[in-house]
Amino acid sequence: MNIINIAWKEIKSDFRDIRTLVFLLAFPIVLMLILGTALSNTFSTSIQIDDMNVLYKDQANGELSQYFTRFVDEAKQSGIHFKKALENESGKKAVKQNKYDGYLEVNQKGIQLYLNERNSIEGSILQGMLTSFVDKYNVAQEVVKIAPDQMGTVFSTEKHHDYIKNTSLLPEKAPGSMDYYAIVMTTMIALYGAMSASSLISGERARKTGDRLIVSPVRKSEIFIGKVAGSIVLNMVCILIVVLFSKILFNANWGDHYGILFLVLLTEVIFAVSLGLGLSYVTKSTASTRVILMLVIQLASFFGGAYFKIENPEGFFKFITELSPLTWINRAVTKIIYANDLSAAIPAISLNIGIAILFLLISVISMRRREGL
Repeated sequence: MNIINIAWKEIKSDFRDIRTLVFLLAFPIVLMLILGTALSNTFSTSIQIDDMNVLYKDQANGELSQYFTRFVDEAKQSGIHFKKALENESGKKAVKQNKYDGYLEVNQKGIQLYLNERNSIEGSILQGMLTSFVDKYNVAQEVVKIAPDQMGTVFSTEKHHDYIKNTSLLPEKAPGSMDYYAIVMTTMIALYGAMSASSLISGERARKTGDRLIVSPVRKSEIFIGKVAGSIVLNMVCILIVVLFSKILFNANWGDHYGILFLVLLTEVIFAVSLGLGLSYVTKSTASTRVILMLVIQLASFFGGAYFKIENPEGFFKFITELSPLTWINRAVTKIIYANDLSAAIPAISLNIGIAILFLLISVISMRRREGL
């Protein structure tokens, strides 16, 4: 009962601290909105292609010229505009000067295409379109030899104006900008729980209330467990509120496996609280503890991808990123949401609990050696 009372007192005290609540709730939501909106283009996998301009000379007087004219008219509907070159105009030079995406010479021998090497995507589209047109014209020439009355059907089939259509047989889901920052801001703010946990015991000593707790009919172990439990519950409630806000306000994707996600985030909160409490006993100075924790959290956030996405790090940089707890936590959460890989939670949970136990042992041993708290 004493443990529950102490934990409840800790929760009420922290909830009365408006600055702490604003930091734990407003800070990640505002950052989520700013970074998710400002960096949305860096998460886009689609390519926007503007209208293309092509210069051409038509010196083929006959069926080829007739059908090429129809091809030019159809291409306009896809945003590909053909312009007929003047007699003394050098099409190759215009392409080199980046005035056009391509240059065509149409004559009785066929079609010659000159592309702008700086616009490789546009060049591939033009090349594919012309290849399709030439193949269809060659088929028409063969048809006319056998059944001249059927030649028109070769070019009268349904027209398609989407010349690039990418379909993946095994599509790999990936988070958008808002989805990504919903995850990393949530895990980052969970790590900040170490800051408040660093004053769980040292705060009692600073307020001169530690001695009163010691002489009260409450054991040290009950005080310790109650304070740790209260801090964990408070931080976990704040994390769940941030997750709920991101899902409702920003439509962030948190997948379908809420139970395993809750467990991963809970172990991170336990890790953060244990880290802050353990360092407070190691340094024995509130100011020093806060400086160290702020430095550790900022470095972990930077190298863990909280402010910008880190993809495929190599060498020493990869070694540093793997040291950040946010790296393994974000990796686990992302795999659970987008790959339905529930086993990805095991390494993250194991590391979080393992390090938490280490710092809790340091705290327990240090408290037993002290006369007071």
